[in-house]
Amino acid sequence: MPKCGSVVGRDSEIREVTDTLVSTGASARTLLLVGGAGTGKTAVLEQARRTVVGQGARVLRLRCHDGAAAPGAAALADGVHQVLTTVHDRWSPARTGAVRRTRLRNSGRGGELTLLSTLGEVIGDAARHLPFALLIDDVERMPSPTASALGLLLRVFRPVGVPMVLAGRPAHPGDEGVRQLTVAADRLLELPPLRPADVEALVVRRLGRPVEPALVTAVLRALGPMAGTPEAVLSVLDSMAERGDFLELDGHVCLTEPEHALRLTTDVARLSRLCRPAGPPGAAALDAAAAVARNLEHAEIRLDDLHRLKPGGPRRAGLVDRTLTPLVADGILTVDEDRRIAFAVPALAAALRALPTRHAVSSLHALITRSLTDRLGAETAGGGCPRLADHVAAAGAELDDALAVDVLLAAARTDARSDWSRSVRAYSSALRRLPPHDHRTPGVLRESAELSLRHADHPGALALGEPLFACLAAPSAEQDREGPGYTAAVPDREGLEHVAGVWALAALHEHRLPPCDVDADAGPRGRAAVECVPAVAGFGALVGPYGLGPVTPRPGTEAPRGPATAGPRPGSGPLPSAAELRLLAGAAGSRAGLPDVLPPGADGVRTLDRLRNATAYADLAGALTCVLGDRYPGAGNSTAGLYHAMVRAYLQGDWDRALASARRIEARSRTRGIAAGPAQAARALAADIHCARGELGYARAWLELVPGTVAHPLVAWARLGVRYWSGQVEEAMEEALDEVRRARRSGLLSGIEKVLVRYLSFALLEAVPQAMERALDELEALDEEVGSPMTREAVLLGRGVVRRDVDSALAALRAVRRRGDAYLELLCHLGLAEIGDDSERWLAEATRGAQALGIGRATRTSLGHMKRRRTLVLPRVRPARDELSEKDIELTTMVSRGATNRQIAARLVWSEKTVERRLTRLFQRTGCRSRVELAAAWLDGSLARRDLVPDGARRAAGGSFPAPGPGTPSSRR
Repeated sequence: MPKCGSVVGRDSEIREVTDTLVSTGASARTLLLVGGAGTGKTAVLEQARRTVVGQGARVLRLRCHDGAAAPGAAALADGVHQVLTTVHDRWSPARTGAVRRTRLRNSGRGGELTLLSTLGEVIGDAARHLPFALLIDDVERMPSPTASALGLLLRVFRPVGVPMVLAGRPAHPGDEGVRQLTVAADRLLELPPLRPADVEALVVRRLGRPVEPALVTAVLRALGPMAGTPEAVLSVLDSMAERGDFLELDGHVCLTEPEHALRLTTDVARLSRLCRPAGPPGAAALDAAAAVARNLEHAEIRLDDLHRLKPGGPRRAGLVDRTLTPLVADGILTVDEDRRIAFAVPALAAALRALPTRHAVSSLHALITRSLTDRLGAETAGGGCPRLADHVAAAGAELDDALAVDVLLAAARTDARSDWSRSVRAYSSALRRLPPHDHRTPGVLRESAELSLRHADHPGALALGEPLFACLAAPSAEQDREGPGYTAAVPDREGLEHVAGVWALAALHEHRLPPCDVDADAGPRGRAAVECVPAVAGFGALVGPYGLGPVTPRPGTEAPRGPATAGPRPGSGPLPSAAELRLLAGAAGSRAGLPDVLPPGADGVRTLDRLRNATAYADLAGALTCVLGDRYPGAGNSTAGLYHAMVRAYLQGDWDRALASARRIEARSRTRGIAAGPAQAARALAADIHCARGELGYARAWLELVPGTVAHPLVAWARLGVRYWSGQVEEAMEEALDEVRRARRSGLLSGIEKVLVRYLSFALLEAVPQAMERALDELEALDEEVGSPMTREAVLLGRGVVRRDVDSALAALRAVRRRGDAYLELLCHLGLAEIGDDSERWLAEATRGAQALGIGRATRTSLGHMKRRRTLVLPRVRPARDELSEKDIELTTMVSRGATNRQIAARLVWSEKTVERRLTRLFQRTGCRSRVELAAAWLDGSLARRDLVPDGARRAAGGSFPAPGPGTPSSRR
């Protein structure tokens, strides 16, 4: 039977329903398909019906709960009468007349059995002359008498030779009619939740394009226990589409909305169908549910909190019995063993919060707070019940500032170790209530900053900006009020400068630009006060070297020459010292005069080499790890952390994962509620990957996002590749040298070697020896000035290619392998293939590397040039991963059936370009040169004998593959 394509994840269920519908004679049976709301019962029935009808069978629908007849056997008789009118033969009038007469004669009490007996006989007689199957959907909507009558018909008077498929929701306690149907069915088939892979396939099909895994993960988390319900998944997707929460990058759909904001559609009827199977709630119940959702949004509520409420507020009888109890009974709310109340489905809570409500939300939180503070006092209540801080924040203006601040600070200090994230929230709430000139404000800023820094909570530290700016500007404002002769004392200036450093470090982690990125609410005084902090100026000097913006050298940030500094200041903790900041900034320049803060000897050299490598890729998190070592708290879930993972994936050759990271960074920079700026280096790396794979449209799209003012070598490197392979050869070469000169003038030397190596390789392809010599001279001068591992590797490779020095090229290859750089290793293989004696070996290595990276036009062109110059034959190789994936198997099957690229694209929800690319890779992996060869290898079992087909695919094909012979790897295993 062909695989069903229109219903995702229900192939086995559709097959079973189909087998039931085509069962005939004595083998005809009854199947009850059971599933919750939105699980796709109707879709399964419809797909099975279409399949059976396509095979020539006849399927009729029995509707016995839509008519005007009284519930019971009479309603069932009306439904059977409608079915019989569709069966046209010479006995049709007799059958319908028999049903009508029996119904009239036995309308009184006790005549139901006679009527059911007649119904069974006439349905069986009609099926003997013109076979058909019956479908009955939505059996849960049947009145109990009608369902009981149908159950009695199936158990006692079942029509002979008539298969039946019924579908409905699981029976609830007290639903006697549906329970009888369950007993009467020969087979009970329950629709399970969709697997995560099926959910992803459903999302891809609905959106019509590939999606980022992070989007699917967010949908699954937002739906909780409803994650496997197809209708719920589609509801979330529709809601996101309505609000424009999708972003397409590289043909993939990304999410530009915080995960906690994902919600079901706010259409009341659709919400009711998914979450209130008993029927749509009344306006009052929906209003109360929306109020509960808003109350639970910002604070944890327990039943004990509600029981303590004083008379005059929402009493337990009103709030619990009339509002919470029905929601708990319906499974919408959960109460855990600690009596915490929560929504089972976060997306439902978000949808309810979007609905209007007449209930005041903040008043309940204020009442819960006062119920404790009136008895215990503010500080005791906050220290004894730290979760009270969230209630204080949610209460807002309902509580006066003095009481609120005492509770918040006590709760924050108590919760700092047990639940640091809640402690950070409490500090943030207190800072919103404390005035800048309050004597407690600097201390609160310091405590909150330390907590965020210790746990790598960079968004939390970044949120301290506004109160910090106001506090730094407060002395200036006080001086203006008192007159020119008044000098205001700065409270805890050293502590505020430390907080400013934490804020600046957090801004860099989120790819923001300190000190320019100061909130406008701070005003000119706040901005000036922050810019005067030395630590902020030191962090600001890192903007250019790490590709976050234009290079803006500031006085005093140049690396000192000689032993001017002797390491980090004592007790600096996870925050870099001034000397370490100069080292981080100076690592992008020459090696002369770098601060002497590294360990002596070989350890210091290794640390500096690692720092140079990180700087060449604008990897801020990697650079901080090199300099701070164990003192570095980590990048957390910051943009810098995502980019660090992207660089690692890029160097390891996992370019698909690197591109996924780039898309996630870009989507994060456009996400509401997350403070993240553009990551220019990520855009450049993504552009270069696409360029190497021959996807110039995507490469140009990434580069267009990089402002023209960014002169980082990594961006110049990507621009050179895209321009060259776009056919702008002369312009590309000239612009590359101009950008190298701009980077040199800006003091950015790390990464220039990549531009020069690419320039040299293009000069080799264009057969311009003068340009090759010029690039080598530039590389040697750069190595003298920088002396990093990457510059040494580049010089060795350049000497090998330009001067045909095989030993230098081999030394470069060994160094690159030790450091780990899959793409540069490929370039070394290409260089050795050009100059070495064993060219075929190196060309084979280059081909394998290109296949592993998924490289397209660029390397194919290079290999083709070498082949023509050296009269070599390109080897056909298979990558290390032998078995074909599920998508490869599906693609091969469709090719073997003669499907065109357009048909394959429509079936697999790909673009035609993607189909071409996947076919090209499939040809490379299988050694086939055409679609005909691939189809033949699939049909005659060649792919299976070579262990390219997984065992599961062999079994699914019904054993059509020949068994492995004695000499095959499978038999040896």
